[in-house]
Amino acid sequence: MLNVAGIDVYVEGDGPQTLVFMHGWPDSYRLWDATVAGLKDRFRCVRFSLPGYDLSKPPQTPSLATVTHLIKTIVDTVSPDAPVTMVLHDWGCTFGYEFMGRYPERVARAVAVDIGNHNHGAYLRSLTAGQKLAIFGYQSWLAIAWVMGNNVSAALANWMTRRMARGARCPAPDDALHWQKNYPYAMLWFGLHGGFKDSMRVDPKCPFLYIYGERKPFMFHSPDWPVALAAKPGNKVQAFATGHWVMLEKPAEFTACLHEWLAA
Repeated sequence: MLNVAGIDVYVEGDGPQTLVFMHGWPDSYRLWDATVAGLKDRFRCVRFSLPGYDLSKPPQTPSLATVTHLIKTIVDTVSPDAPVTMVLHDWGCTFGYEFMGRYPERVARAVAVDIGNHNHGAYLRSLTAGQKLAIFGYQSWLAIAWVMGNNVSAALANWMTRRMARGARCPAPDDALHWQKNYPYAMLWFGLHGGFKDSMRVDPKCPFLYIYGERKPFMFHSPDWPVALAAKPGNKVQAFATGHWVMLEKPAEFTACLHEWLAA
């Protein structure tokens, strides 16, 4: 284990290619346990928890620029002489896309799970009114829970967080569902530390594997985006009969998909 800028970074495997894994809400680096177990025989796997997501440490509320700089620092530490492959999920996609856009020379390839062109107008236009309301409902609830935890009652904020997680069929255990992990939603809806107003448009330039679950009330990409991605040489799009946490619902199939594409 390394410690980079106060973040614990876990390195497993000793292959020639370095994979950097990033999770989202409400997970931690442990989200990738099964995936790393299946890949570390051929790849060097690097994992860390997002700032504020390690509950053994004080809460943090970093800005987009802070997280992007942290990713750059970690990548430069674990692979100073060669670009890496990013493996992203949920908010890890949002922050990872920003890193990819700002430092394309540090990324050889990328795998993104379940979050696509979320900041494109085409995505917003593809959603029905009911889907937009559902997205606003769960995201604003978690943003409010962060405000409540930071200012009123941690117990109430944790209850709000756990209630939403159970409604969303989140597989994380209760002790992992903590209000401090909700800060990305406060960034999105309340502009915490500038929010995402300066974020770059999602536009991957490197070879790209996009994986998503089909069994959800709404997608996180517009219908045309996977089609356009798959048409580019070196890219692949793979849908699974799962919800949002593809790597947990279909761990063997998910790892096999990554292994095949990465080895090509």
